[in-house]
Amino acid sequence: MELHENKTFSGFVLLGFSDTPHLILPVLFFFFVMHILCIAGNLFFFVLIASQHQFHTPRYVLMGNLALVDVCFTSTIIPRALYGLLSGDTHISVHDCFLQLFLAIAVGTMDCFLLAMMALDRYCAVCFPLQYSLMMNKRTCICLVAFSWVIACLHSTHSTWLISSQLFCGWAIQNFFCDYPNIIILSCSALSVTMQIVDFIESCIVVFSPMLLIFGSYVLIIRAVLTLKSSQGSRKTFSTCSSHLTMVILCYGTIIFMYFRPSSTFTPTYDRAISVVFTIISPTLNPFIYSLRNKEVKRAFKKILG
Repeated sequence: MELHENKTFSGFVLLGFSDTPHLILPVLFFFFVMHILCIAGNLFFFVLIASQHQFHTPRYVLMGNLALVDVCFTSTIIPRALYGLLSGDTHISVHDCFLQLFLAIAVGTMDCFLLAMMALDRYCAVCFPLQYSLMMNKRTCICLVAFSWVIACLHSTHSTWLISSQLFCGWAIQNFFCDYPNIIILSCSALSVTMQIVDFIESCIVVFSPMLLIFGSYVLIIRAVLTLKSSQGSRKTFSTCSSHLTMVILCYGTIIFMYFRPSSTFTPTYDRAISVVFTIISPTLNPFIYSLRNKEVKRAFKKILG
């Protein structure tokens, strides 16, 4: 990744919570506890799915992948934030910053794709129950996940290359990690506006295509459910979809607020709050929301506990 040489520019400073020093200890404790819960909860959920044969189905395979993606996402951001809070060293080198940015964009994009694949899986199960095993088999699931990773990495490479090719007039990032909106506003390159427009269009296509797939899938699912004569079957279908919809709202609500609004509306306080939801609260809640509302998972959990 080629960067503009600038002898006076050695890296960025993550301001994070420097304007609220009285909150550093509570934030440090909160980040540490939530990070442990996120890692433990998601890894346990993944191991549960991998170890129990009844979970070797496309639905649970996608849920297991989502758990791993959440672990990767929070581990890309939170350990560096904890180090800064503990040591007071908020400096981050240019290459480390752009590496963090690349990983965050790639894993975050993959999160959106997995949510879309889970919606597609629910659509096939509800609308085509007899053909479900043919439409969503192991090979199809692997191909969808692999293709999504390719698209996510290409999108992340392009976005990171665009921003790393800029000249920067500032060094202070108003957040606790290297985030795209907070870095791009530091750019003073003549082509920065054009590059922002190009990347914005690409990001809209990559991020909102899965959202449209989710929306379309649930429109068809609702239409199919309304034709069911059994009220019990309708309740069961809506129950299995409610957990997924909760995570979709959390994921896309924070993404739209963070990345698809005018840069003039950025405020450090609100952006940090949304970043906390996006980077640690949502990944931590994922396994608990899925497990608490899933009878099969609860039965397997009780079986493991004896």
